[in-house]
Amino acid sequence: MAMWNHFADLNAVPRPSKKEQRVIAFMKEFGEKLGLPVIVDEAGNVIIKKPASAGMENRQTIVMQSHLDMVHQKNSDTNFDFDTQGIEMYVDGDWVRAKGTTLGADNGIGVASIMTLLASKDIAHPAIEALFTIDEETGMTGALSLKGGLLSGTMLLNLDTEADNELTIGCAGGIDVTATGSYDQTTPSGGSAFTITVRGLTGGHSGGDIHLGRGNANKIMNRMLLKLTKEHNISIASINGGSLRNAIPRESVATIVIPDDQVVGAEKTFAALAFKIEAEYKVTDRKLVIALEVTDRPASVMASAFQNKLLRALYACPNGIYRMSPEIAGLVQSSNNLARVLVSDGKYSLQCLTRSSVDSEKYDLSDAITSAFDLMGAEMSYGGIYPGWTPRPDAPVVKLMSELYKEMFGEPAHVNAVHAGLECGILGTNYPGMQMISFGPNITGAHSPDERVQISSVQKYWKYLLETLRRIPEKK
Repeated sequence: MAMWNHFADLNAVPRPSKKEQRVIAFMKEFGEKLGLPVIVDEAGNVIIKKPASAGMENRQTIVMQSHLDMVHQKNSDTNFDFDTQGIEMYVDGDWVRAKGTTLGADNGIGVASIMTLLASKDIAHPAIEALFTIDEETGMTGALSLKGGLLSGTMLLNLDTEADNELTIGCAGGIDVTATGSYDQTTPSGGSAFTITVRGLTGGHSGGDIHLGRGNANKIMNRMLLKLTKEHNISIASINGGSLRNAIPRESVATIVIPDDQVVGAEKTFAALAFKIEAEYKVTDRKLVIALEVTDRPASVMASAFQNKLLRALYACPNGIYRMSPEIAGLVQSSNNLARVLVSDGKYSLQCLTRSSVDSEKYDLSDAITSAFDLMGAEMSYGGIYPGWTPRPDAPVVKLMSELYKEMFGEPAHVNAVHAGLECGILGTNYPGMQMISFGPNITGAHSPDERVQISSVQKYWKYLLETLRRIPEKK
């Protein structure tokens, strides 16, 4: 299938969020080589327009949309430079995976699908406006920056859903909540230094996987540190946990100093609590390891007053599901991901991604997080604010694709809303009359090195996409 070749070409181009210059140039050159009109807007979004194939000129123009950036995550023992290396893919039975890193199927399969349609000479399709947005994974700034008037399509097909039996018609909005500040340090007068490491957690998408009850490395680390502080008067030198806001934290490392007369007792307390936590997460995070190792004594540690405030604020910070939807069974309505904890050298940054399909509840949860960090005197900031996407189950495109799915596969599609961020809600602000729907093949483990895409599912999705294009209705 030509799409896999385009996916491989795309994955050869480093494309982290906020560093998309190379993939923007790649996509611009791709469209120009096909002789198609190409627009690169001020934000870096790429629009490529292709006329309808013969006999389809009277059909409605459709917008096909996917995002160019990908989440860059790797296993701690994987030697890989995302800024210079292309993703190393391999086939594992019915799945395509990457060697120790994220695969980029989110949203590379969608991008490759659109590239295949743009390059094809024998696929029947209406007029296509291909929209490739940037920075979806860390703020959706591409979609937020897209101006009205660039697109004329009446239907938008977003190719960023990760289950091939789902048609997504709504999503959550989000807000980044960040606490920063400085703190007093002291010089440890004695004691033995240790490193605590939390690793091997499953991680995953902080929206789509938040309901699975997987461990959060920042929360687990904080639980260990508060227990050791209460019972053995440890001092903390640094904490470094998590990475990206939209990834459930998989790893955290902290350096501590234990008074010499408390070392034996602290080791026993640590081992007992680590055993309990590993048992608690044996189903969701079977590779979890919580380790204590001797290290060199640090030059400075947190003042005890700040340490106590920090640990208690992090303990109080909401994490995971905040509220389930009372209207849509099984849908997480609001949640928070305590994504990043960085405390070192007298400075700290505590970062959350808060999601909700109800804007008022999104801000309520943001206020709850703010209240926890206000108690430690943190400076609060808010960014990456984007709206949710209100479902329109009666839209003609929903009816078209629902009926087609049942006709092709003999069972109804799962028409749903998701607790992840999709760009449709944002795009709808400047294109309010545009019908929208999202679909795609089976992708699991997105935003983690376990990411994989199912080959047979891609084949199913591709046939469904082509038949959808053939049935786009005529212009009104």
